[in-house]
Amino acid sequence: MALIHTLTILICLAALFSYVNHRLLKLPMTIGLMAVALAFSLILLVLGKLGFGIEAEAQRFVRGIDFNEALMHGMLGFLLFAGALHVKLDELLDLKWVVGTLAVVGTILSSVVTGVLGYVLFDWVGLPLPFLYCLLFGALISPTDPIAVMGVLRQARLPKALEMKIVGESLFNDGVGVVIFLVVLNLLPKETVQVGDVLVLFAEEALGGAVLGGMLGYLAYRMLRSVDNYQVEILITLALVMGSFGLADLLHTSGPIAVVVAGLLIGNHGRQWAMSETTREHLDNFWELLDELLNAVLFVLIGLEVLVLSFKQPYLLAGLVAIPLVLGARWLSVVLQIRLFSLVREFTARTVTILTWGGLRGGISVALALSLPPSSSRDALVTITYAVVVFSILVQGLTINRVLGAS
Repeated sequence: MALIHTLTILICLAALFSYVNHRLLKLPMTIGLMAVALAFSLILLVLGKLGFGIEAEAQRFVRGIDFNEALMHGMLGFLLFAGALHVKLDELLDLKWVVGTLAVVGTILSSVVTGVLGYVLFDWVGLPLPFLYCLLFGALISPTDPIAVMGVLRQARLPKALEMKIVGESLFNDGVGVVIFLVVLNLLPKETVQVGDVLVLFAEEALGGAVLGGMLGYLAYRMLRSVDNYQVEILITLALVMGSFGLADLLHTSGPIAVVVAGLLIGNHGRQWAMSETTREHLDNFWELLDELLNAVLFVLIGLEVLVLSFKQPYLLAGLVAIPLVLGARWLSVVLQIRLFSLVREFTARTVTILTWGGLRGGISVALALSLPPSSSRDALVTITYAVVVFSILVQGLTINRVLGAS
Protein backbone atom coordinates (compact mmCIF):
# COMPACT_ATOMS: atom_id res chain seq x y z
CA MET A 1 0.00 0.00 0.00
CA ALA A 2 1.25 3.47 -0.90
CA LEU A 3 2.39 5.66 1.98
CA ILE A 4 -0.32 8.27 1.33
CA HIS A 5 -3.02 5.58 1.53
CA THR A 6 -1.60 4.24 4.80
CA LEU A 7 -1.50 7.73 6.30
CA THR A 8 -5.03 8.43 5.07
CA ILE A 9 -6.41 5.32 6.77
CA LEU A 10 -4.57 6.06 10.03
CA ILE A 11 -5.71 9.70 10.13
CA CYS A 12 -9.31 8.70 9.35
CA LEU A 13 -9.24 6.04 12.09
CA ALA A 14 -7.70 8.50 14.54
CA ALA A 15 -10.42 11.04 13.75
CA LEU A 16 -13.19 8.45 14.10
CA PHE A 17 -11.82 6.98 17.32
CA SER A 18 -11.24 10.38 18.87
CA TYR A 19 -14.85 11.31 18.03
CA VAL A 20 -16.15 8.11 19.64
CA ASN A 21 -14.02 8.71 22.71
CA HIS A 22 -15.10 12.36 23.01
CA ARG A 23 -18.80 11.58 22.64
CA LEU A 24 -19.03 8.31 24.56
CA LEU A 25 -16.03 7.40 26.72
CA LYS A 26 -14.72 10.87 27.59
CA LEU A 27 -11.31 9.46 28.54
CA PRO A 28 -8.04 11.41 28.24
CA MET A 29 -7.35 11.56 24.51
CA THR A 30 -4.31 9.29 24.26
CA ILE A 31 -5.82 6.67 26.56
CA GLY A 32 -9.20 6.89 24.86
CA LEU A 33 -7.72 6.51 21.37
CA MET A 34 -5.82 3.41 22.37
CA ALA A 35 -8.86 1.94 24.15
CA VAL A 36 -11.15 2.47 21.15
CA ALA A 37 -8.50 1.17 18.71
CA LEU A 38 -7.98 -1.89 20.90
CA ALA A 39 -11.73 -2.54 21.09
CA PHE A 40 -12.00 -2.08 17.31
CA SER A 41 -9.20 -4.60 16.75
CA LEU A 42 -10.78 -7.16 19.10
CA ILE A 43 -14.12 -6.78 17.29
CA LEU A 44 -12.38 -7.48 13.98
CA LEU A 45 -10.77 -10.61 15.47
CA VAL A 46 -14.15 -11.83 16.75
CA LEU A 47 -15.74 -11.20 13.35
CA GLY A 48 -12.92 -13.21 11.81
CA LYS A 49 -13.65 -16.12 14.11
CA LEU A 50 -17.30 -15.93 13.04
CA GLY A 51 -16.26 -16.35 9.41
CA PHE A 52 -16.48 -12.81 8.08
CA GLY A 53 -12.77 -12.70 7.21
CA ILE A 54 -12.44 -8.94 7.49
CA GLU A 55 -9.63 -9.29 10.01
CA ALA A 56 -7.35 -10.73 7.30
CA GLU A 57 -7.36 -7.42 5.41
CA ALA A 58 -6.81 -5.50 8.64
CA GLN A 59 -3.89 -7.77 9.56
CA ARG A 60 -2.33 -7.23 6.14
CA PHE A 61 -2.64 -3.48 6.63
CA VAL A 62 -1.00 -3.55 10.08
CA ARG A 63 1.78 -5.90 8.96
CA GLY A 64 2.51 -3.52 6.11
CA ILE A 65 3.42 -0.79 8.62
CA ASP A 66 6.95 -0.98 10.00
CA PHE A 67 6.08 0.10 13.55
CA ASN A 68 9.70 0.27 14.61
CA GLU A 69 10.67 2.45 11.65
CA ALA A 70 7.57 4.64 11.91
CA LEU A 71 8.13 5.41 15.58
CA MET A 72 11.87 5.19 16.20
CA HIS A 73 12.91 6.94 12.95
CA GLY A 74 9.80 8.94 12.23
CA MET A 75 7.45 10.24 14.90
CA LEU A 76 9.73 9.94 17.93
CA GLY A 77 11.94 12.95 17.20
CA PHE A 78 8.98 15.31 16.76
CA LEU A 79 7.21 14.02 19.87
CA LEU A 80 10.30 14.30 22.07
CA PHE A 81 11.09 17.80 20.82
CA ALA A 82 7.52 18.94 21.45
CA GLY A 83 7.72 17.61 25.00
CA ALA A 84 11.17 19.03 25.73
CA LEU A 85 10.11 22.50 24.54
CA HIS A 86 7.98 22.94 27.66
CA VAL A 87 10.38 21.55 30.27
CA LYS A 88 11.85 24.26 32.48
CA LEU A 89 15.63 23.80 32.37
CA ASP A 90 16.26 25.42 35.76
CA GLU A 91 13.80 23.03 37.44
CA LEU A 92 15.39 20.08 35.63
CA LEU A 93 18.91 21.14 36.64
CA ASP A 94 17.78 21.43 40.26
CA LEU A 95 16.88 17.73 40.09
CA LYS A 96 19.77 16.69 37.82
CA TRP A 97 21.27 14.12 40.19
CA VAL A 98 17.93 12.51 41.02
CA VAL A 99 16.78 12.49 37.38
CA GLY A 100 20.18 11.34 36.08
CA THR A 101 20.46 8.51 38.59
CA LEU A 102 16.90 7.34 37.97
CA ALA A 103 17.51 7.40 34.22
CA VAL A 104 20.85 5.54 34.28
CA VAL A 105 21.20 3.46 37.44
CA GLY A 106 17.46 2.87 37.76
CA THR A 107 17.12 1.63 34.18
CA ILE A 108 20.13 -0.69 34.48
CA LEU A 109 18.94 -2.11 37.82
CA SER A 110 15.37 -2.57 36.62
CA SER A 111 16.57 -4.23 33.40
CA VAL A 112 18.72 -6.76 35.26
CA VAL A 113 16.06 -7.56 37.90
CA THR A 114 13.36 -7.95 35.24
CA GLY A 115 15.57 -10.12 33.05
CA VAL A 116 16.77 -12.45 35.83
CA LEU A 117 13.37 -12.91 37.50
CA GLY A 118 11.66 -13.13 34.12
CA TYR A 119 13.92 -16.03 33.17
CA VAL A 120 12.63 -17.94 36.21
CA LEU A 121 8.97 -16.86 36.12
CA PHE A 122 8.42 -17.35 32.40
CA ASP A 123 9.75 -20.90 32.68
CA TRP A 124 7.41 -21.43 35.65
CA VAL A 125 4.33 -20.61 33.51
CA GLY A 126 5.48 -22.92 30.72
CA LEU A 127 7.40 -20.50 28.51
CA PRO A 128 11.12 -21.22 28.79
CA LEU A 129 13.01 -18.41 27.08
CA PRO A 130 16.77 -18.06 26.56
CA PHE A 131 18.39 -15.93 29.27
CA LEU A 132 19.57 -13.30 26.79
CA TYR A 133 16.04 -12.84 25.49
CA CYS A 134 14.85 -12.29 29.05
CA LEU A 135 17.55 -9.63 29.45
CA LEU A 136 16.38 -8.08 26.17
CA PHE A 137 12.88 -7.93 27.60
CA GLY A 138 14.23 -6.26 30.74
CA ALA A 139 16.07 -3.67 28.64
CA LEU A 140 13.15 -2.77 26.37
CA ILE A 141 10.48 -2.67 29.10
CA SER A 142 12.40 -0.89 31.88
CA PRO A 143 12.66 2.64 30.40
CA THR A 144 9.58 4.74 31.00
CA ASP A 145 8.16 6.01 27.73
CA PRO A 146 8.32 9.82 27.43
CA ILE A 147 5.47 9.88 24.92
CA ALA A 148 3.11 7.86 27.10
CA VAL A 149 4.23 9.69 30.24
CA MET A 150 3.74 13.19 28.84
CA GLY A 151 0.52 12.23 27.08
CA VAL A 152 -1.06 10.99 30.31
CA LEU A 153 0.46 13.42 32.81
CA ARG A 154 -1.14 16.35 31.00
CA GLN A 155 -4.40 15.28 32.66
CA ALA A 156 -2.86 14.22 35.99
CA ARG A 157 -2.77 16.65 38.91
CA LEU A 158 0.79 15.96 40.07
CA PRO A 159 2.92 18.21 42.26
CA LYS A 160 5.37 20.12 40.03
CA ALA A 161 8.51 18.55 41.52
CA LEU A 162 7.16 15.01 41.11
CA GLU A 163 6.01 15.72 37.56
CA MET A 164 9.48 17.03 36.70
CA LYS A 165 11.13 13.88 38.12
CA ILE A 166 8.92 11.62 36.03
CA VAL A 167 9.10 13.66 32.81
CA GLY A 168 12.82 14.41 33.16
CA GLU A 169 13.66 10.76 33.74
CA SER A 170 11.48 9.56 30.86
CA LEU A 171 13.09 12.02 28.43
CA PHE A 172 16.54 10.50 29.00
CA ASN A 173 16.16 6.90 30.13
CA ASP A 174 14.97 5.58 26.78
CA GLY A 175 18.49 6.31 25.47
CA VAL A 176 19.95 4.24 28.30
CA GLY A 177 17.46 1.45 27.66
CA VAL A 178 18.27 1.40 23.94
CA VAL A 179 22.01 1.11 24.73
CA ILE A 180 21.37 -1.84 27.07
CA PHE A 181 19.09 -3.37 24.45
CA LEU A 182 21.72 -3.01 21.70
CA VAL A 183 24.47 -4.46 23.91
CA VAL A 184 22.41 -7.58 24.73
CA LEU A 185 21.21 -7.86 21.12
CA ASN A 186 24.83 -7.89 19.95
CA LEU A 187 25.49 -10.70 22.42
CA LEU A 188 23.03 -13.08 20.77
CA PRO A 189 25.52 -14.42 18.20
CA LYS A 190 28.52 -14.07 20.53
CA GLU A 191 29.93 -15.89 23.52
CA THR A 192 31.51 -12.98 25.39
CA VAL A 193 31.41 -9.20 25.53
CA GLN A 194 34.10 -6.75 26.54
CA VAL A 195 33.31 -4.14 29.20
CA GLY A 196 35.22 -1.58 27.13
CA ASP A 197 32.92 -2.21 24.16
CA VAL A 198 29.89 -1.52 26.36
CA LEU A 199 31.37 1.74 27.66
CA VAL A 200 32.30 2.88 24.17
CA LEU A 201 28.79 2.12 22.89
CA PHE A 202 27.26 4.01 25.81
CA ALA A 203 29.53 7.01 25.18
CA GLU A 204 28.72 7.02 21.47
CA GLU A 205 24.98 6.75 22.00
CA ALA A 206 24.28 8.83 25.12
CA LEU A 207 27.13 11.33 25.39
CA GLY A 208 27.53 11.67 21.62
CA GLY A 209 23.81 12.34 21.27
CA ALA A 210 23.88 14.99 24.00
CA VAL A 211 26.88 16.79 22.43
CA LEU A 212 25.33 16.66 18.96
CA GLY A 213 22.02 17.99 20.24
CA GLY A 214 23.75 20.80 22.10
CA MET A 215 25.78 21.86 19.07
CA LEU A 216 22.86 21.80 16.62
CA GLY A 217 20.55 23.38 19.18
CA TYR A 218 22.99 26.25 19.69
CA LEU A 219 23.31 26.73 15.92
CA ALA A 220 19.52 26.89 15.60
CA TYR A 221 19.38 29.29 18.56
CA ARG A 222 21.79 31.68 16.83
CA MET A 223 19.73 31.51 13.65
CA LEU A 224 16.52 32.21 15.59
CA ARG A 225 18.11 35.26 17.21
CA SER A 226 19.02 36.74 13.84
CA VAL A 227 15.46 36.75 12.40
CA ASP A 228 12.01 37.85 13.50
CA ASN A 229 9.63 35.90 11.29
CA TYR A 230 7.61 33.10 12.83
CA GLN A 231 7.26 31.13 9.57
CA VAL A 232 11.05 31.01 9.16
CA GLU A 233 11.58 30.21 12.83
CA ILE A 234 9.11 27.33 12.81
CA LEU A 235 10.89 25.91 9.75
CA ILE A 236 14.21 26.20 11.61
CA THR A 237 12.83 24.13 14.52
CA LEU A 238 11.48 21.52 12.09
CA ALA A 239 14.87 21.32 10.39
CA LEU A 240 16.54 21.05 13.79
CA VAL A 241 14.48 18.00 14.73
CA MET A 242 14.86 16.20 11.43
CA GLY A 243 18.50 17.16 10.99
CA SER A 244 19.43 16.14 14.54
CA PHE A 245 17.77 12.75 14.22
CA GLY A 246 19.12 12.09 10.74
CA LEU A 247 22.68 13.12 11.58
CA ALA A 248 22.59 11.11 14.81
CA ASP A 249 21.68 8.02 12.78
CA LEU A 250 24.62 8.61 10.44
CA LEU A 251 27.03 9.14 13.37
CA HIS A 252 25.60 6.18 15.36
CA THR A 253 24.64 8.33 18.33
CA SER A 254 21.32 8.61 20.15
CA GLY A 255 18.81 10.56 18.08
CA PRO A 256 16.30 10.78 20.96
CA ILE A 257 18.86 12.30 23.34
CA ALA A 258 20.08 14.72 20.66
CA VAL A 259 16.54 15.94 20.02
CA VAL A 260 15.75 16.25 23.74
CA VAL A 261 18.88 18.34 24.42
CA ALA A 262 18.14 20.55 21.40
CA GLY A 263 14.53 20.92 22.53
CA LEU A 264 15.55 21.92 26.04
CA LEU A 265 17.91 24.58 24.66
CA ILE A 266 15.34 26.05 22.25
CA GLY A 267 12.51 25.81 24.78
CA ASN A 268 14.46 27.74 27.39
CA HIS A 269 17.22 30.01 26.00
CA GLY A 270 15.62 30.19 22.56
CA ARG A 271 12.18 31.00 23.93
CA GLN A 272 13.56 33.68 26.26
CA TRP A 273 16.23 35.36 24.15
CA ALA A 274 15.59 34.55 20.49
CA MET A 275 11.82 34.82 19.95
CA SER A 276 9.24 37.55 19.95
CA GLU A 277 5.90 37.06 21.69
CA THR A 278 4.25 36.46 18.30
CA THR A 279 6.79 33.76 17.41
CA ARG A 280 6.40 32.05 20.79
CA GLU A 281 2.64 31.91 20.37
CA HIS A 282 2.77 30.50 16.82
CA LEU A 283 5.60 28.09 17.69
CA ASP A 284 3.72 26.72 20.71
CA ASN A 285 0.51 26.33 18.71
CA PHE A 286 2.33 24.55 15.86
CA TRP A 287 4.18 22.06 18.05
CA GLU A 288 1.16 21.42 20.25
CA LEU A 289 -0.94 20.60 17.20
CA LEU A 290 1.77 18.38 15.70
CA ASP A 291 2.24 16.66 19.06
CA GLU A 292 -1.48 15.91 19.39
CA LEU A 293 -1.72 14.66 15.79
CA LEU A 294 1.26 12.31 16.04
CA ASN A 295 0.18 11.09 19.47
CA ALA A 296 -3.24 10.26 18.03
CA VAL A 297 -1.72 8.23 15.19
CA LEU A 298 0.74 6.50 17.52
CA PHE A 299 -1.84 5.35 20.04
CA VAL A 300 -4.14 4.16 17.28
CA LEU A 301 -1.22 2.11 15.93
CA ILE A 302 -0.58 0.64 19.38
CA GLY A 303 -4.23 -0.39 19.62
CA LEU A 304 -4.16 -1.96 16.15
CA GLU A 305 -1.03 -4.01 16.88
CA VAL A 306 -3.17 -6.56 18.74
CA LEU A 307 -4.30 -7.78 15.30
CA VAL A 308 -0.89 -9.32 14.59
CA LEU A 309 -0.06 -10.75 18.00
CA SER A 310 0.27 -14.44 18.76
CA PHE A 311 -2.29 -15.50 21.38
CA LYS A 312 -0.71 -18.75 22.53
CA GLN A 313 -1.62 -19.57 26.11
CA PRO A 314 1.96 -19.54 27.48
CA TYR A 315 2.51 -16.11 25.91
CA LEU A 316 -0.60 -14.72 27.59
CA LEU A 317 0.27 -16.26 30.96
CA ALA A 318 3.78 -14.84 30.72
CA GLY A 319 2.26 -11.45 29.92
CA LEU A 320 0.13 -11.58 33.05
CA VAL A 321 3.16 -12.53 35.13
CA ALA A 322 5.24 -9.78 33.54
CA ILE A 323 2.90 -6.99 34.70
CA PRO A 324 3.63 -7.33 38.46
CA LEU A 325 7.24 -8.26 37.65
CA VAL A 326 7.87 -5.00 35.77
CA LEU A 327 6.10 -2.95 38.44
CA GLY A 328 8.08 -4.70 41.19
CA ALA A 329 11.39 -4.10 39.45
CA ARG A 330 10.46 -0.46 38.91
CA TRP A 331 9.50 -0.09 42.58
CA LEU A 332 12.77 -1.67 43.74
CA SER A 333 14.93 0.56 41.54
CA VAL A 334 13.03 3.67 42.68
CA VAL A 335 12.88 2.94 46.40
CA LEU A 336 16.60 2.18 46.69
CA GLN A 337 17.57 5.44 45.01
CA ILE A 338 15.00 7.65 46.75
CA ARG A 339 16.08 6.34 50.15
CA LEU A 340 19.68 7.10 49.25
CA PHE A 341 18.85 10.64 48.10
CA SER A 342 16.68 11.15 51.18
CA LEU A 343 19.92 11.52 53.12
CA VAL A 344 20.65 14.83 51.37
CA ARG A 345 17.23 16.17 50.30
CA GLU A 346 13.59 15.83 51.29
CA PHE A 347 10.96 13.90 49.38
CA THR A 348 7.23 13.66 49.96
CA ALA A 349 5.91 10.38 51.35
CA ARG A 350 4.19 9.56 48.04
CA THR A 351 7.27 10.00 45.84
CA VAL A 352 8.06 6.28 45.53
CA THR A 353 4.43 5.37 44.84
CA ILE A 354 3.96 8.03 42.16
CA LEU A 355 7.31 7.39 40.48
CA THR A 356 6.49 3.67 40.35
CA TRP A 357 2.88 3.95 39.19
CA GLY A 358 3.54 6.96 36.95
CA GLY A 359 6.42 5.28 35.11
CA LEU A 360 4.38 4.30 32.05
CA ARG A 361 5.49 2.08 29.20
CA GLY A 362 4.38 2.75 25.64
CA GLY A 363 5.21 2.59 21.96
CA ILE A 364 8.99 2.59 22.34
CA SER A 365 8.90 -0.77 24.17
CA VAL A 366 6.64 -2.25 21.48
CA ALA A 367 8.89 -0.88 18.72
CA LEU A 368 12.02 -2.40 20.27
CA ALA A 369 10.31 -5.77 20.69
CA LEU A 370 9.20 -5.72 17.04
CA SER A 371 12.79 -4.94 15.96
CA LEU A 372 14.06 -8.32 17.21
CA PRO A 373 15.08 -10.92 14.61
CA PRO A 374 12.22 -13.31 13.68
CA SER A 375 11.94 -16.30 16.02
CA SER A 376 9.49 -17.90 18.44
CA SER A 377 11.21 -16.06 21.29
CA ARG A 378 10.63 -12.77 19.47
CA ASP A 379 6.92 -13.55 19.03
CA ALA A 380 6.65 -14.32 22.74
CA LEU A 381 8.39 -11.10 23.78
CA VAL A 382 6.15 -9.00 21.50
CA THR A 383 3.02 -10.42 23.13
CA ILE A 384 4.43 -10.06 26.65
CA THR A 385 5.55 -6.50 25.97
CA TYR A 386 2.16 -5.60 24.53
CA ALA A 387 0.39 -6.92 27.65
CA VAL A 388 2.56 -4.74 29.90
CA VAL A 389 2.09 -1.66 27.69
CA VAL A 390 -1.70 -2.03 27.55
CA PHE A 391 -1.88 -2.42 31.34
CA SER A 392 0.47 0.51 31.81
CA ILE A 393 -1.47 2.95 29.63
CA LEU A 394 -5.04 1.86 30.37
CA VAL A 395 -4.81 0.92 34.06
CA GLN A 396 -1.92 3.00 35.39
CA GLY A 397 -2.77 5.96 33.18
CA LEU A 398 -6.43 6.01 34.21
CA THR A 399 -5.74 5.56 37.92
CA ILE A 400 -2.78 7.90 38.41
CA ASN A 401 -4.99 10.62 39.93
CA ARG A 402 -6.69 8.11 42.23
CA VAL A 403 -3.32 6.75 43.37
CA LEU A 404 -2.13 10.30 43.93
CA GLY A 405 -5.16 11.05 46.07
CA ALA A 406 -4.66 7.91 48.16
CA SER A 407 -0.93 8.45 48.62
